[in-house]
Amino acid sequence: MTKAELIDAVADAAGVSKADAERTVQAFFDTVVTETKAGGKVTWPGIGSFSTTERSARVGRNPQTGEEVQIAASTAMKFTASSTLKAALNPKKKK
Repeated sequence: MTKAELIDAVADAAGVSKADAERTVQAFFDTVVTETKAGGKVTWPGIGSFSTTERSARVGRNPQTGEEVQIAASTAMKFTASSTLKAALNPKKKK
C-alpha cells in the first residue's frame, strides 16, 4: 500500500477529507518519531508499540569484494506487535 492509498483508505474509513486524513496520519508519525527519539515508547493497545534500539558498532563485509567494512553504531526504530495483532494475523486452523 502506498502513502496515497493509505490516505485514501483512512479518509474513506473516517469520513473526512483526504487533506485532513493526511495531516492526521502525518501528525501520528511525527509524534512517534519525536517520542521515540527522546527515548520514550509509543504504545497502541491491540496493535503494538514503537520504540528505539541501539545497534553497536560492528565489522561487516562487502559482499562483492569480501573486504571488511566498519559499520558505525546507530539507533533503529523497533515495532513490537501486540498479542492481539499476532492472533489476528495468525488465526488458529480448525482440525
